Amino acid sequence: MPFTHHTAQTAPDAARPTMAAIEGKFGFLPAPAALMSESPELLQAFTRSNALFERSTLTELEREVLVLTIATRNECHVCVALHTASLTRAAAPAELVAALRARQPLTDPRLDAIRVFTLAVLDAAGGVDEEQMRAFLERGFTRRNALEVVLGVGTYTLSTFANRMTEAPLDPPFAPFAWEGAA
Repeated sequence: MPFTHHTAQTAPDAARPTMAAIEGKFGFLPAPAALMSESPELLQAFTRSNALFERSTLTELEREVLVLTIATRNECHVCVALHTASLTRAAAPAELVAALRARQPLTDPRLDAIRVFTLAVLDAAGGVDEEQMRAFLERGFTRRNALEVVLGVGTYTLSTFANRMTEAPLDPPFAPFAWEGAA
């Protein structure tokens, strides 16, 4: 049974302020938010958690590497497209974006360390071993950063799972960044 693609008029009252804020940021209401608004609590949890993640000590590029790593691993096509668009707007190197979308190692050792550590956190449900933690820390990251990775994983697990469950379609502005999965 399909989920409702809500508008400000059809969404539960509790979701409307969050939807308005998202629409203000993007200039339109992206389909994932319209669908997620069926649960105001989930929509609010994601947006609040994302706001906290954006204030973390990880750089914007490091956060985007983490998000695309999760999005490709969880096969959230809409998330991959949206965050590819974000990286493109931020003038990230095309080879970095291509490697992330293909689930390949990155040439930048520090960025690859966050990619590898994110996968380790996901695969071990947070229970990374000493060697994985040491490899992360040796690339200049801190224990605080390790916990910020957990925050990012939690935030984008909410998003990727909800988008897959609701089968969120790709909005036209993100169509040029469509992703069919890693080869």
